[in-house]
Amino acid sequence: MNILTEKFTTPYHAAPFDGIKNEDFLPAFRELIKKSEEEINGIVSNSEAPTFQNVIEALAYSGEQLDVASNIFFNLNSAETSDEIQKIAQEVSPLLTEYSSKISQNEPLFNKIKTVYDEKAQYNLNEEQEMLLDETYKGFVRSGALLNAEDKEKLQKINMDLSLKSLQFGQNVLASTNAYFKHITDKNDLAGIPEAVIDQYAEEAKERGLEGWVVTLQYPSYIPFMTYAENRELRKEIALANGKKSFDNGEFDNQELIKKLLQLKQEKAELLGYKNYADYVLEERMAKSPVKVFDFLNELLTKAKPYADQEINELRSLAKADGIEELQGYDHTFYAEKLRKQKYDFNDEELKPYFPLNQVQDAVFGLAGNLFGLSFEERNDIPKYHEDVKVYEVSELLATSTGGKTEYAFKALLYVDYFPRKGKRAGAWMTSYKNQYKKDGENSRPHISIVCNFSKPTKDTPSLLTFQEVTTLFHEFGHALHGMMADTQYPSLSGTSVKWDFVELPSQFLENFCYEPEFLKTFAKHYKTGEVLPDEKIEKIEQSKSFMEGYQTMRQLGFGLLDMNYHTKVGELEGESVKAFEDKYTKATSLYPVNPETAMSPSFSHIFQGGYSAGYYSYKWAEVLDADAFQYFKETGIFNPETAAKYKVLLSSGGTKDPMELYKSFRGSEPKVESLLKRAFG
Repeated sequence: MNILTEKFTTPYHAAPFDGIKNEDFLPAFRELIKKSEEEINGIVSNSEAPTFQNVIEALAYSGEQLDVASNIFFNLNSAETSDEIQKIAQEVSPLLTEYSSKISQNEPLFNKIKTVYDEKAQYNLNEEQEMLLDETYKGFVRSGALLNAEDKEKLQKINMDLSLKSLQFGQNVLASTNAYFKHITDKNDLAGIPEAVIDQYAEEAKERGLEGWVVTLQYPSYIPFMTYAENRELRKEIALANGKKSFDNGEFDNQELIKKLLQLKQEKAELLGYKNYADYVLEERMAKSPVKVFDFLNELLTKAKPYADQEINELRSLAKADGIEELQGYDHTFYAEKLRKQKYDFNDEELKPYFPLNQVQDAVFGLAGNLFGLSFEERNDIPKYHEDVKVYEVSELLATSTGGKTEYAFKALLYVDYFPRKGKRAGAWMTSYKNQYKKDGENSRPHISIVCNFSKPTKDTPSLLTFQEVTTLFHEFGHALHGMMADTQYPSLSGTSVKWDFVELPSQFLENFCYEPEFLKTFAKHYKTGEVLPDEKIEKIEQSKSFMEGYQTMRQLGFGLLDMNYHTKVGELEGESVKAFEDKYTKATSLYPVNPETAMSPSFSHIFQGGYSAGYYSYKWAEVLDADAFQYFKETGIFNPETAAKYKVLLSSGGTKDPMELYKSFRGSEPKVESLLKRAFG
């Protein structure tokens, strides 16, 4: 018996991590693919006339077990990977790509879908059903259903290559990140770094069997070093190592892989009748076209550049006082922290004691309770994939309760995984193990996960978060709320299954609460004394919200413009290096001298491994949405129940409606870019 192919007997049918062995995965995928193909064959061979129910709906509910097994495997590959899992991924990815291609290029199945699509007027479909039908039909067309047999085969091969090469890209970045560490034996080299961080470096050294201290390229290690280390030469050395990730012509180099990935995407786009990959992607986004994205990014660039230049000039003045004639990129974080301390009289290390992880988590849970009636209870009987992981049962307060008794309904499972380790990729993300959907009278609830890389607790100190890490947790929890609040009929339209440039709205929206004094005072308390963060510090946090906003905006615009140029001008790469291409298309947003030894593209996982190809602009796009949405909350009161109820509808609707219509139903009007500019620059 293979545990992955059976119905899970765990509470809420949660992933049975304690019973899964690595050797279960390949046989399970083969069996579940076969089972899913049988479900598809059942739809195709049905002799009854095609209808919405026996074609579109049947397809929407097919392959559920395969989806769950895939979610389990690929989430482990990101959060708790190993050489063995990575090897299995190289075998699993082609199997899933082939399966997906078989479905999308199944001619008899598409003919039935097309019949229903052409005759949809007769079905009297509701809004969600109509959306499912449209998305299903478009999905097949965009996957090559209208191609001839020869081109279908070409597309299948391209998809297979893309799947394997993007997987390899991510594995190279992880391996390159893990391959470097800086062993420090002289404590003088750690001058300026807070003791708590030095303790963290000592723990890392101890784990490696070394004396002294070890700095790695994992963010909780790298960022504090770049922020506080007075030793400029060491900052430079470690920043260079970070900038060389998968860009050193060594075993884990990604430069040629980038060219191959982009060429494959271009071939795919042309095969499907599009000018380039960006045209293909943006057809299914709120933005609709590359022209609109370039216009949007360039408009922000024009408005943000003067602010960014002014900010960098301030840093240059500080650095000159230290005898530095030319400020470099590896100086930025150090001098930005100095300037922030000078302007606002605090630094992240001073604030950290007020933000122990457990209090911040309690705060974000409490906010969800205040706005949406959610409560969270830790469950110790639900299997976990690592001892650091915690699992919470999420319940929702029912609108009506009988006899004065408070009643709750099960809403979701929430997994939280907060600390870095060797098998976990860098960064922070939200994902799901199981989507929400309704079938046969049952509302099947989702299983959601948040994964971060915060500093681990030490022997004497709990995990203490920088303020940026506080906003990171709120960001990922915003995504999690989108998943947990889902209340749709079909799994493919549930939760975060929305247009990609809409998906960051809930996450970025929730970050705004971190800057509200009324809310901060409820949880920013010293972990030893219980003292509330002083008013003057809270005021400084509020004032510092737009600190270096020009620089941050230029940085994000640089990523967005580079991404769009990669996916609209791939032909230029044929006679050019990745580095030269990157330098050319980030020149307008670069604020520091370009270093010939570093490039960020070879570790730009968002667009070469994740789903942000021709979509990185969506972070800034969603900032306009979130600034405008929070402005509405500010106007009505940040805990206003009526406004929260409207926002809850937006969260629970998933992809069942056009996102702009969904937003207008909540806000009463389209979002205004002025809301973002006002928040960023006053």
